[in-house]
Amino acid sequence: MALREIRLDGDPLLRKKSKDIVEINDRIRTLLDDMVETMIASNGVGLAAPQVGVLRRAIVLDIGDTPIKAINPEIIEEDGKVLDMEGCLSVPGYSGTVERPERIKVKFVDENGDNKFVEATGLSARIFCHEIDHLNGVLYKDKALEVFENKDLEEEEVNEE
Repeated sequence: MALREIRLDGDPLLRKKSKDIVEINDRIRTLLDDMVETMIASNGVGLAAPQVGVLRRAIVLDIGDTPIKAINPEIIEEDGKVLDMEGCLSVPGYSGTVERPERIKVKFVDENGDNKFVEATGLSARIFCHEIDHLNGVLYKDKALEVFENKDLEEEEVNEE
């Protein structure tokens, strides 16, 4: 496994739509492993392949005991709406308020080629939505009602104490 460089806002690759993965091979498995390692080393909870320079439909999430590696993920159901803060490894130093579904059902293929269905709520649903947006060339700030520089948030928290 290897750490990969995370592409930052302004990189045109982040605005392109990713292609489906048609064959799960060792290159794809290595990509997924590298993405997990990069996500963890960067203190992230999710990462999409375009963020490491690969225009393929693959995401990883760290929302429980074992990271989820999802190939060709697709939201097939959603319900409710929740407004909450989000950040992104590709947009360091900023956070924003984004409306996302409260509950979703996601269909994807795992690294072994098995079809999976996951129902996610709250933060898990938010992370899935955020990472799937990356596969479509969309950054959270495109959907944010407000975007804050993180130092602004820290100053507000200090002033509230």
